[in-house]
Amino acid sequence: MVLHAGQKFIKLAIFSSLLACMSAFGAPELVEVTADNFFADEVKQISTLTGNVKIKKGSYDTLTSDKVTIYFDAKKQPTKYVATGNAKFKVLVNDKHYDGQGAVLTYTPGVETYTLEGNAHLHETETKKEVFGEQIVVNRTKGTYEVKSAPNGGAGKKPVRLIFQVEDQQK
Repeated sequence: MVLHAGQKFIKLAIFSSLLACMSAFGAPELVEVTADNFFADEVKQISTLTGNVKIKKGSYDTLTSDKVTIYFDAKKQPTKYVATGNAKFKVLVNDKHYDGQGAVLTYTPGVETYTLEGNAHLHETETKKEVFGEQIVVNRTKGTYEVKSAPNGGAGKKPVRLIFQVEDQQK
């Protein structure tokens, strides 16, 4: 793959800006970020990645979307990632692989929580369990997920939907 000068600069800028992100993911692991565009605002303490955004941590955890905004604290540590536009993720929680998607995906590293909002879907790949709702919260630390039909009892509320397989015990 040949990188143009602009692409090299974007990758270098993203790498430099996101080195601080590595500690937010717990034990040091390789974090690779690619995007078409990168913007950092040191005053507002945010970085914005746009166009074919992909953030990969370690060998499995992956976040993809059209746009990711990363919010930092005063020590330049990430406090929140907000992905919009085709927001999807793959994550390993307690030795189980999950795929999720929603209109908005928010990752809060301090509490290791993923929040999917807007036509949210979560799929546990090993057991083929699936949940659908307007909001799904996955807590990596606790190994839990919560599904809501609409945050704060919103209008046009659809029921939460669960899909799972049950084995016949009489076999």
